[in-house]
Amino acid sequence: MNKTTSEPGLAAREGAAAILTAVLKERRAMDDAFADEASAGTLARAEPRDRAFARAIAATAIRRLGTVDRVLSQLIDKELPKRAGATANILRAGVTEILFLRVAHHAAVSMNVEAASRDATARHYKALVNAVLRRTTREGDAILDNLDTERLDTPDWLWESWTAAYGEETARAIIRTHYEDPPLDLSVKTESDLSLWAERLGATILPTGTLRLEDAGRIEDLPGFTEGAWWVQDAAAALPVKLLGDVAGRDVLDLCAAPGGKTAALAASGGHVTALDRSKPRLERLTENLSRLGLAAETVTADAGSYDPGRQWDRVLLDAPCTATGTARRHPDVLRLKSPADRDKLAALQARLLTRAAELTAPGGTLVYCTCSLEPEEGVRQIGRFLEANGAFRRRPVTSEEVGGLAEILTDEGDIRSLPCHMGVEGGMDGFYAARLERA
Repeated sequence: MNKTTSEPGLAAREGAAAILTAVLKERRAMDDAFADEASAGTLARAEPRDRAFARAIAATAIRRLGTVDRVLSQLIDKELPKRAGATANILRAGVTEILFLRVAHHAAVSMNVEAASRDATARHYKALVNAVLRRTTREGDAILDNLDTERLDTPDWLWESWTAAYGEETARAIIRTHYEDPPLDLSVKTESDLSLWAERLGATILPTGTLRLEDAGRIEDLPGFTEGAWWVQDAAAALPVKLLGDVAGRDVLDLCAAPGGKTAALAASGGHVTALDRSKPRLERLTENLSRLGLAAETVTADAGSYDPGRQWDRVLLDAPCTATGTARRHPDVLRLKSPADRDKLAALQARLLTRAAELTAPGGTLVYCTCSLEPEEGVRQIGRFLEANGAFRRRPVTSEEVGGLAEILTDEGDIRSLPCHMGVEGGMDGFYAARLERA
């Protein structure tokens, strides 16, 4: 459970409520909402600790939304009217502080009551906020003891998907992992410098060759950032590139490449990389990242589904757009913003992109398909349908030696299927699917 040792002030509470409103009402990504609040909203003049605490409140409330709302339903006699505006999210923030962040009760109550009094839509309900939060301090833990929090905090469609695909025990392990803030993972540009940077950063070297830091602080202040010695990349996200084998001197096509972690890995390994993405701003960010690292790649702004350069590549990587449910511990808003309709729409897009990626793969070449989704429709079923329709391709199973001996992340067919609860002793990893295909 996350801990807070200080009592940040009013700006944190106002910022948290604003972020919750942006995500839950306006359906905006949490990172975007936080960035807006930090640049021009309630957090613009806030201390760094208030900004960090606002984000912690909002992220925890979103992770624990089902439980928080169930607690509130047992403490409020009737539903809040629409004119109550920000009141619901101020209450959510307060309950989250009391029950999950374990903030001092007097601070959680008084600061959120003050936040309500300063909001035009909530000030008429500040007495209610005060009463409900005080009841939470007295009765909240007892209510929690009688709730199936893991089930409550998981949208129905994801609960059904995960229990069907992985079994209830594993589904619950995934959800428990989502409750925790993830560590910071780094990929080192020069493999021979791995131990050096582990020592300088105080990091752990994972079996897969990723560096892992706990409580890293501001990324730009870490040793090696300015020098371009490493980039931020979850341990699971670093694996698909390994499936392409030795790319030194080879032409490699990286489809849907931005923001560029996999592009960087390919370039650092000596590949001649063509990085393609449909978003020009995202490709500009990719180029900036490569520049900091002292790496280079050819960039192409195009739709991967219709890209037709008149040539093929020996190595092709497709990191397809997806629901990103495997990244929920980093981006808890995906649990609230994605739906089965999104999954189905994205699965259709993935199929189109995979077909084009296959056409861009030269005979004898290797195609790696990956997504950061936990949904079978975006992973193993996608590949199953593709192989049935494309006799020129066959699956080339991944071995445990290629992934640092982590046999638990490999399927019986030889694909990578990492889950957030895998490598749990070390702090977990993102959910990722990857399959390696070879063209005859």
